[in-house]
Amino acid sequence: MAETRKGEVTFKGNPVELAGPKLKAGDAAPEFSCVGAGLAVLTLADTAGKPRLFNVVPSLDTPVCNIQTRKFSSELAALGDKVAAYTFSTDLPFAQARWCTDAHVENVKNLSDVHNQSFGEHYGVKIVGLPVPLLARAVFVVDASNQITYVEIVPEIAQEPNYEPALAALKAAAGA
Repeated sequence: MAETRKGEVTFKGNPVELAGPKLKAGDAAPEFSCVGAGLAVLTLADTAGKPRLFNVVPSLDTPVCNIQTRKFSSELAALGDKVAAYTFSTDLPFAQARWCTDAHVENVKNLSDVHNQSFGEHYGVKIVGLPVPLLARAVFVVDASNQITYVEIVPEIAQEPNYEPALAALKAAAGA
């Protein structure tokens, strides 16, 4: 099992344990294997080619995750095809697709980490000890050369991330 960290994140005030390393800006983006649309297995290489926003949420079917993903989708519209955005959760791909259709979110692709939780473990956001696998709320910006340029692991899972610094890092990585 991967290394674990405790005390960095709470859920409604209660500390949770996270599996995986504590990544920081300057680190190489770790590999992962997630399930996308049509049940295709996608890896880091499949997302490569441009700066990327990795929007990480416990479940799109919860209020804060809904707000967070809609906000990033709205803000990303101005950057057009200069960047790519992915929402990672352990929701099934079918639920992710339904959510996007209902929310009219078309510029953020979904990747489900339910397959093997490799994203959660390699990016240090898999919550340990729950009856179902969930990811802690986080935001990563990865540049076109697969280097992490921004990380926020939100200290309280029930709260939204800091959008502005994440978007500024993404714009900087895109040269916008």
